[in-house]
Amino acid sequence: MSNPDLALQNRLLASLPTAEFERLCLHLEPVSLPLGQELYKAGEPIEYVYFPLNALVALASSVNHSPTEFGLIGNEGLVGLPALLGGETTIHRAIVQVADGAMKINAQVLKAEFERGEILQKQILLYLQLFLTQTVQNTACQANHLAKPRLARWLLAIQDWLQQDSLLLTHRYMATLLGTRRATITEAAGHLQQQGMIRYKRGEITILDRPALEQAACSCYELLRREQARIQNISQTISLNVNRQSP
Repeated sequence: MSNPDLALQNRLLASLPTAEFERLCLHLEPVSLPLGQELYKAGEPIEYVYFPLNALVALASSVNHSPTEFGLIGNEGLVGLPALLGGETTIHRAIVQVADGAMKINAQVLKAEFERGEILQKQILLYLQLFLTQTVQNTACQANHLAKPRLARWLLAIQDWLQQDSLLLTHRYMATLLGTRRATITEAAGHLQQQGMIRYKRGEITILDRPALEQAACSCYELLRREQARIQNISQTISLNVNRQSP
């Protein structure tokens, strides 16, 4: 059985009405997610779904044996959506990129709860919409924007997820995230550091001037931030309406 207070650090779980949340808590297990752990692999059945707390999990596919990330999942959502949608397996992998904890649940148990058609289903479908929007925008961003504004955008997004100024990010990981060469990331990070927006040393980036970084970021950051806020407002409205109707 999970610790309910710990589970509430995941915003999707926190959006559920009391009865559904307590029912899920009977099956949720707190787990530690070390850096680099694969939560599921391409082509293999997804046995467990994870609700990140302060971890970040990347979804990555491989082209010519080179991993390419197309999405990040934090405490706004869950890892293992294909298990709930009927496909059972997928062609991508889920890899922990920022270590922390998560709540783990058997995929079949969660699928049964999802298929009850209650608030959990509505909140997961809302999250799915947000994730698909982010994935599409990430693809457009990679095709149309230069490395420096894209790097600024990702640093802001990761800071939003983790709510801290110091981010443990290597050049290698940032190159994978942005789909570019490490030398390109070195140059882009160097420009941001010279302009006083960040400080970079030995795999750690510290954001020093967030307003300036927002100015340097590409338009995708603000576009996605507005869309996330819009969907979160819908999610909160659903939760409030359910609470008002509860006896």
